[in-house]
Amino acid sequence: MAVNLQIPSESEIFPVAGVEIGVTEAGIRKANRRDLTVFQLAPGTNVAGVFTRNRFRAAPVQVCEAHLAAGGPIRALVINTGNANAGTGAEGLQKAQDTCVALGKLMGVPAQQVLPFSTGVILEPLPLDRLTAALPAALAGLGADQWFNAAHGIMTTDTLPKIHSRRVQIGGKTVTFTGISKGAGMIRPNMATMLSFLATDAGIAQPLLRKLALEIANRSFNRITVDGDTSTNDSFIIAATGQSGIDIATESDPHYAAVRDALAAAALDLATKIVRDAEGATKFITIRVEDALTTEEALKVAYSVAHSPLVKTAFFASDPNLGRILAAIGYAGIDDLDVSKLRLWLDDVLVACDGGRNPDYQEADGQRVMKQPEIGVRIALARGQANETVYTCDFSHDYVSINADYRS
Repeated sequence: MAVNLQIPSESEIFPVAGVEIGVTEAGIRKANRRDLTVFQLAPGTNVAGVFTRNRFRAAPVQVCEAHLAAGGPIRALVINTGNANAGTGAEGLQKAQDTCVALGKLMGVPAQQVLPFSTGVILEPLPLDRLTAALPAALAGLGADQWFNAAHGIMTTDTLPKIHSRRVQIGGKTVTFTGISKGAGMIRPNMATMLSFLATDAGIAQPLLRKLALEIANRSFNRITVDGDTSTNDSFIIAATGQSGIDIATESDPHYAAVRDALAAAALDLATKIVRDAEGATKFITIRVEDALTTEEALKVAYSVAHSPLVKTAFFASDPNLGRILAAIGYAGIDDLDVSKLRLWLDDVLVACDGGRNPDYQEADGQRVMKQPEIGVRIALARGQANETVYTCDFSHDYVSINADYRS
């Protein structure tokens, strides 16, 4: 059951001028489910992406990277669920390329102008014939109002669709930011199985968009974790169509900050929705590490706590067995950490200080916080000025069940 995940109504999902979407059933893995989605992008749209660092990068990730590196325009995205086309060798790479060729022919654009994406089971051959046979139906259903259907169409073990949509007044014009994401397990993006597609009708120059995509990913999708597993298929795409009349070429543009902040807010919302809908999750947990020596050090501590099975199961049980958090901090790899200066809070409750339990701490206060669906963990290291935040969840019985039964 998702933790406080808000889904906008269809009337609150705003189309992005220059983006049309078609969703259909291809029977990639299961019959009678929407599992193939096509985005058609208007000429002049700039596209940038951030992808998994897993060395077993899926075939579509490799093709996306090559097509973006070529520097030409991107006119379409094609996404299938049910099969990751990862761990499939040369045959899988050819099928990803053939997917682009097939869609390109139907649209009348070169294959290099198509980006493919896949999500689902790893190490199984992609049923290319079913995918390509369904492409005409996806194109026939193209429409500007298909974001809600697309959010459903890219789901795998997700229980709810993840959508963000917002309109902002910038420079006297209405600028739209709409995006979708999917992911519930195998989530620790290193840019899980995670896909996200974010579009705006602002115009953003290609070099700047590439820089923005990386910066935004690092503050959103690269700050979430469910289980510490980095997928083979993680992909985050930003498309800027330029049809709002707002065009940004450099960071010195007067409208740059407003567009950047809106994109960053959208990405963070889509990223945290993944954690809220994590497999079996019952708690949404924000871990903030303060006063670290470096950003890397802060992230070491935050992820050490976020990935601890003992910490995560304690949160699931609402058991304030908070020594588990101290232990995770202690093995994070900071050899010269002075634990006598460290402080640990659960929300507003000071749990530990001066190298041990806060004398004023009462277990009833810890229990009160642990029972909440949303919990904050704050750790002050007293070493410097670097601060970082990571978002995670608990581990429940359902996480094991979902992943044990995933292929059945």
